[in-house]
Amino acid sequence: MLTYFIIGVTVLVSYICFRDEGLMAKLQFNAAHVINRKEYYRLITHAFVHAGWWHLIVNMMVLFFFGKYVESYFSDNFGRKALAFYLFLYLGGILFSNAWALIKQRNNYYYNAVGASGAVSAVLFAFIFFDPWEPLSLYGIINIPGILFAAGYLVYSYIMSKKQLDNVAHDAHFLGALWGFIFPILLKPDLFGEFLDKLFRLM
Repeated sequence: MLTYFIIGVTVLVSYICFRDEGLMAKLQFNAAHVINRKEYYRLITHAFVHAGWWHLIVNMMVLFFFGKYVESYFSDNFGRKALAFYLFLYLGGILFSNAWALIKQRNNYYYNAVGASGAVSAVLFAFIFFDPWEPLSLYGIINIPGILFAAGYLVYSYIMSKKQLDNVAHDAHFLGALWGFIFPILLKPDLFGEFLDKLFRLM
């Protein structure tokens, strides 16, 4: 599965960067370097680098649990193009999630970001799109329908991105999640009708 390959590459690159701060600095997202120094590779490479083990483990666990199901949904809907579209979902999540930061921080050489959170949010929300009432487990204790989790996640990410109280890129989480929801619709508009049918069937 492509999910496992992405996890493997991400773990390997992150581990190498844990031991090599110079490489970490070269791969992390820095809008000023992207815009002014044309280091466009940073738009992708930052998603394969993480701030620490906990950051890496959380992202890869979410990807592990939901990525395989999204691959299956894509296979059911897109046939031979499924793997390519799944890769576009992930890479698109990386790019789309940092679109606002690229604009806002384009002259700030001190702003750096790492992590696959935007892409992982895209995968998670694609899962919710295809199966909106499937329960998600919070902290392994509380089960909440995916669509309710999605609403709460978006509201929380939006509010926190406005307040800027921590070093978490909440705007990237928000935009990545949005990409995961709209990308399947861009590929196959009829899927939105199927989503609505599933959503209101149990309401």
